Amino acid sequence: MHFEYKLSTTQEGFFDITSQVRQAISGSIIENGIALIYCPHTTAGITINENADPDVVLDMLLGLKKAFPNRPEFHHSEGNSAAHLKASTVGSSVTVVISNGKPVLGTWQSVYFCEFDGPRNRKFLVKIL
Repeated sequence: MHFEYKLSTTQEGFFDITSQVRQAISGSIIENGIALIYCPHTTAGITINENADPDVVLDMLLGLKKAFPNRPEFHHSEGNSAAHLKASTVGSSVTVVISNGKPVLGTWQSVYFCEFDGPRNRKFLVKIL
C-alpha cells in the first residue's frame, strides 16, 4: 500500500512533510513495520532532521549552497547541476520505523521534502510495509 502526496514549492527549501507521513501511516492497516518516504525527482530529496530550531534548516541550506554552488563550467544545459548534486547528496528516500501505528521519530525530528530547484510542482510517495 502506498500514498501519493502533491506539494507546490515556492523556492529552494526544506518543507516539513511529517504530518503527511503520519496521515499515511494512520490510513494503513500496518501497526508495526516501516514507512518508506520517496521522492521521484532528480533535483529534490527527502531527509530527517531537527524541527525545533528553524536555523538548523537554514544552516543546512547554506552548507549545501556552499558545498555545491552553481559553477560556470557545468555542462548541463538546464543550468541546475547544483540542484542535482544537492539532491544526490541528500538522497531520494528515508525509512521510518512504525510502532503501534505511529512513526518512531526522535523528540526533535521531522521528515522534510528538500527542494533544490524551485518553484516546482512536486510529489512524494509514502510506502507502508
